[in-house]
Amino acid sequence: MSLARKEYRDFMSLAPDAYEAVLALGQIAARAGIDKQLLELVKLRASQINGCAFCVQFHIMESEKLGVPVDKINLVVVWREAPQFSARERAALAWTEALTLLAGGVSDEVYAEASREFSEKELTYLTSAVASINVWNRFGAAYRWTPPARKKAGAAVS
Repeated sequence: MSLARKEYRDFMSLAPDAYEAVLALGQIAARAGIDKQLLELVKLRASQINGCAFCVQFHIMESEKLGVPVDKINLVVVWREAPQFSARERAALAWTEALTLLAGGVSDEVYAEASREFSEKELTYLTSAVASINVWNRFGAAYRWTPPARKKAGAAVS
């Protein structure tokens, strides 16, 4: 029998300062001009690695809203084998994986690839986005937040 755990909405009310801090960190990269579709692919990939069902579903739905092609959304989990991803997306996804699976550090090869596709400033902001989603994933996975439901005509997200 598993214990009842707090949900996403509980996090907002229990620790509003922590919620606002993580939310703000997650918005910095987009405000700095990093492509929102790319950021959603990054957030989706990190969430897949971390096993956060809430975040996987949330970033699938956000990707769809932003017009990310369905084949990219479906294939982000196997992006290395899928031709749909640009060099810039591949560099971002490799960077995301290296930062999410940090135990081995970030290889010189991954750093060089990311540095070819992103300016120093962009890479710093991309890193903030990866850091942010990893923080969200820690909360979502720890508490097993219920994935958000898709909206039905006239219905609100639960």
